[in-house]
Amino acid sequence: MGDSGEGLVDNEAKIQERMEELQGNRLRARTPVVRNPEVTRELESLQLARKDVAHSLETTSNEARRMQLTMALADIDRRIAEQTND
Repeated sequence: MGDSGEGLVDNEAKIQERMEELQGNRLRARTPVVRNPEVTRELESLQLARKDVAHSLETTSNEARRMQLTMALADIDRRIAEQTND
């Protein structure tokens, strides 16, 4: 009979450990990845510039200007890709 009581204690300890592990996982999932603030600022700036250039491209009818904006958009996309790959 003494063995069955030990099993309950072992199970309770395992359950407690599992609950602590799950709580730790939840905290890690909520905590954002800390990045270099300069890199974050640069990425946000590039994304804002991309929106602005894309909007200008949609509203421009001059073909030479459209070509410039298309090239600028490609450059911004390249720089965003570089920032996110680091």
